[in-house]
Amino acid sequence: MAEPQGEPQSPEEKPKSSTGREKFETWGYDMYPERRKTDADFTIKDFFSWKSRNNIEQYKCEKTVVDVIKTSPLVRVMVSALKKAGCPVNFRRHIQCEHCEPIVTGGYDPVFNQIVICNNTSRSKGFVENVLVHELIHMFDYCTREMDFKNIDHLACSEIRAANMTYCSYPSAFWGEHIDRTKVRNQQQECVKRRASDSVYAVRNITREEADAAVEKVFHKCYNDTEPLGRRIRRSLNGSDLIYSEAYLLGYD
Repeated sequence: MAEPQGEPQSPEEKPKSSTGREKFETWGYDMYPERRKTDADFTIKDFFSWKSRNNIEQYKCEKTVVDVIKTSPLVRVMVSALKKAGCPVNFRRHIQCEHCEPIVTGGYDPVFNQIVICNNTSRSKGFVENVLVHELIHMFDYCTREMDFKNIDHLACSEIRAANMTYCSYPSAFWGEHIDRTKVRNQQQECVKRRASDSVYAVRNITREEADAAVEKVFHKCYNDTEPLGRRIRRSLNGSDLIYSEAYLLGYD
């Protein structure tokens, strides 16, 4: 069974699974408790507290997702690329807002071919857009590259590609935790490496050193693969609009 590909929020501490089911800890499903929670797991207290609060968060998340789908040029390009590759996206079927562990903000579940948007950690429109494009890249890799996310090299490669094309423009990365602000040279690549390693580490039962090694092993090849967007985003230069304007050159709608 393949695991959801998570986008980490604060990966330094991994939460412990409350179920004790080893397969969930092994594959990362403990980050997405609603993937395995049944109605029998809820109590009356849950109904009036956690569950009702989660329903409000889910509604807000779904509303934001719809807004992003309507307005994001990057989402449009990714959806068109998936359609051209024979993997059309049905937003009602393939995108779910769910409550997650705080360590992640979203994920891709290849078992159900669904993107998870974490309604308790991904709230703003810009944040949801970034997570959605990130996970659509994982979906694209799973569809077109036949990636096996149980293979740590494949997982690391997809995380490198997603970080490179969504998160690690220098302006957006500067205010994050993934670069050395005292340096400039090669910091975009260092951001990609750290972000990808964080994601691998967050969803696999491995050490930080093993995650770093997996990323280093495949970095050069995967970093230079920018399909289907065709370029890295330069947020300070309206990079998303430029990618959208060039989409027709690649045969996308």
